[in-house]
Amino acid sequence: MTSLTALTQQGLAAIHTAADALPNQCLVCQSWPSHWLCAACAKACWQPDLRRCPRCALQLPATSDVCPACLRDAPVLRHCHAAVDYSPPWDAVVLQLKFHQHLAWARRMAQLLLHTPSVAPTLAQADLLLPVPLSAARLRERGYNQAALLAQALLRHSAASAPLQATWLLRLLDTPAQIQLGRTARLRNLRHVFALEPRYIQQLAGRRILLVDDVMTTGATLCAVANLLLAHGVQSVDAIVFARTPAPA
Repeated sequence: MTSLTALTQQGLAAIHTAADALPNQCLVCQSWPSHWLCAACAKACWQPDLRRCPRCALQLPATSDVCPACLRDAPVLRHCHAAVDYSPPWDAVVLQLKFHQHLAWARRMAQLLLHTPSVAPTLAQADLLLPVPLSAARLRERGYNQAALLAQALLRHSAASAPLQATWLLRLLDTPAQIQLGRTARLRNLRHVFALEPRYIQQLAGRRILLVDDVMTTGATLCAVANLLLAHGVQSVDAIVFARTPAPA
């Protein structure tokens, strides 16, 4: 992009207005004085009007409305939206939230999401928000679930009224590190990992569910959760993630 688009300019104006009381330093490049996301970083790193597949949030070829992978094998998610690619500087932002207790990033990530096309309408149409859970052991270790923080921030900064239920979806096991695994291997690792809190299963029937997570890599986690929900009678499952890992070159 050679200049900021009108959408980016409008989004930045709204984000900056919401952050006027915050320290004036760009949290990406550390420039001072600056808004928390300076214009130079937005121009280089944030493209809210980037065309993405509505089913899996991968960048789209110029001639297609759905990515080739989703045309070949339609995912169980009805829609999936992402604000950015999981690449510099956003991968470092996610890691700061996830592992280094930079909790304020959840609000900034939510603001970028809410200025990404289709995110606000998808949020408004949901009957129920479910953050992708951590295992009990991981939650005790970390002290918070970054997906739940992101979901809370999305609701706080939007007009959506769907309730957030952070305890309805359970993660029974931690899976081995999956960074080098493909989608099929990830799906195999995720068998029997997720469950629903039995007390709430009957309340899911016929609901439009929106899953929230920080990063989508292959989609295996979201697919496993969506299959579980659909098996218990939900009407549809959509997803919102902050960052989407790009397809291999």
